[in-house]
Amino acid sequence: MLESAAMSVPKLKLFNRTFWQSLIAVLVGNAIYYSVERYLPPRGQHQLYRIDWGLAVDFWICGTCYVLVRMIP
Repeated sequence: MLESAAMSVPKLKLFNRTFWQSLIAVLVGNAIYYSVERYLPPRGQHQLYRIDWGLAVDFWICGTCYVLVRMIP
């Protein structure tokens, strides 16, 4: 009885694969955005503590990186 209960509980991993993929995508996406931010037009540059087009551009870059990272087998 005790053996069957112990076998049904899956081992917990530290973090699952999607967490690491998301983390890599956000870090790489933000690195890309902040490296090209000064070359963007003023509306594409993020202003601190504001919701603006720069935030949308950053989100789009991170989303694109996430799709690319998910394509890696």
